Amino acid sequence: MKLNAVAVASKNLNRTIKYYSILGFEFPGLAKGEKHIESVEVSRSIKLMIDSFDMLKEILGENPKPGNHSNFAILYDDPDEIDKIVKNLSQNGFTIVKKPWDAFWGQRYAIVADPDGYKVDLYAYLK
Repeated sequence: MKLNAVAVASKNLNRTIKYYSILGFEFPGLAKGEKHIESVEVSRSIKLMIDSFDMLKEILGENPKPGNHSNFAILYDDPDEIDKIVKNLSQNGFTIVKKPWDAFWGQRYAIVADPDGYKVDLYAYLK
């Protein structure tokens, strides 16, 4: 068994792609009318799937919604990356749930939210 992908719902695919691109994901071009996009597979990473809110509502029979906690965590190589990414997100108008801090468990840690409220943990091991 292998965890292969995580998924989020989006009301604005272009804005959501921009957000996750800042986090380091790469995406192919988004075709007009497309309701689903997957990140380009990169070594050491799983696939991120972004589905349109409307498509998921049709499939699920109810509105998709994020939880009140982080959906997944992304490991970075350097603690300084956490600060740079959070600054970039903030400058682009994205929500910072918890600013970077040095967690007692030995990681530089931050919690950010995508445009639709899905929370993502960002961390790197302290040196």
